Amino acid sequence: MINSLTEENYLKALFNIANQSGEVNVAELSKTLDIKMPTVTSMMKKLAKKKLVHYESYKPLRLTEKGRKEAGLIIRKHRLTEMFLVEKMNLGWEDVHDIAEQIEHIQSPVFFEKMDEMLDYPKVDPHGSPIPDSKGKVVWKDYSKLSDCEAGDTVRLSAVIKTTSEFLKLLNGKGMYLGLKIKIKSIEPFDKSIVISYDKRNAEVLSNLVCERLLVEKIV
Repeated sequence: MINSLTEENYLKALFNIANQSGEVNVAELSKTLDIKMPTVTSMMKKLAKKKLVHYESYKPLRLTEKGRKEAGLIIRKHRLTEMFLVEKMNLGWEDVHDIAEQIEHIQSPVFFEKMDEMLDYPKVDPHGSPIPDSKGKVVWKDYSKLSDCEAGDTVRLSAVIKTTSEFLKLLNGKGMYLGLKIKIKSIEPFDKSIVISYDKRNAEVLSNLVCERLLVEKIV
């Protein structure tokens, strides 16, 4: 049984890092959480005793099936909350993360099931990330990064990753949102910046750093 906010944060971090890089080591987890490695190692041993994590010295960390379910349920609460704050309280997608970080620790399944019902059972959060189901399972869509697309492609913006308030405010300033139809006009060979057109903007330039964080679906 998880009995602390700290344990929940560790599980969530393990889940997110593993989905991005395929495996997790103590050093990476330490950096992500900004916690010293000996403290992280101690927590991994504690979670291993609860059968939430597979832990062996000098080997990658892995969530157990039980650990993945628990982490998925925490992320479900977070993403449902973000969607509720945007859809029902009209907050911007750049303002909801920190609030959801607090609400995700509420131990009341009925509270979040009611939230899910009020939202008509959304599949993704305001940033396009999939919302785990009531059993903690996640269905991932096979999106492409805008940075991997080619000149001439027409795509739809479907999700954003590595989100920060500053990054989302930048997208707001450029009038970019999920569902936006984008035409790739050209790609700069030197720095891989991309010139795109959308809505009434004919030549918006996006850096490679921004394009790496935009997930899209090609429109045939």
